[in-house]
Amino acid sequence: MSSNTDQLRKIRDQVINFTSSPLYHHRTQNHYLPVIGEGNHHASIIFIAEAPGIQEARTGHHFVGPSGQIFDQLLNSINLKRRDIYLTNIIKDKLPQNRDPQSQEIKAYAPFHLNQLQIIKPKTIVTLGRFSTNYLLSLCHQPIKPLSQIHGQLITISTSYGTSNHIPM
Repeated sequence: MSSNTDQLRKIRDQVINFTSSPLYHHRTQNHYLPVIGEGNHHASIIFIAEAPGIQEARTGHHFVGPSGQIFDQLLNSINLKRRDIYLTNIIKDKLPQNRDPQSQEIKAYAPFHLNQLQIIKPKTIVTLGRFSTNYLLSLCHQPIKPLSQIHGQLITISTSYGTSNHIPM
């Protein structure tokens, strides 16, 4: 059996070579990098954002620049470091004009995201934003509610690898 790191590297390679992605041409024309996932490959907490921004697409890393500084401060406030968690997106490539993700884009990237969850098997999943929250809730057959109603609540979900906690943010 291969290690989590080996399995996550395979996902990285698949995303890099995902030429049928609806965003592949946008990535290559703009010389962007996919932002696949990073952090502890055995993390008990995974943060799922929606899609990379311009700075993330230029560097291939999650939460860089001012947003990264705020994210790190928030992690520090609960005694966590980036090395303790895993970060990923439901969409692995930058969206044109930072528009909302389209359903076919979410569907196209879903296998990569699902595999990341299956490999890491986090005990807690923190979704960052409406699209990642709705995606996870629908995946786990939970009712979709406005993010303003469920923000910060602990929701127990059933996943393919067992029970997990979900915190929508």
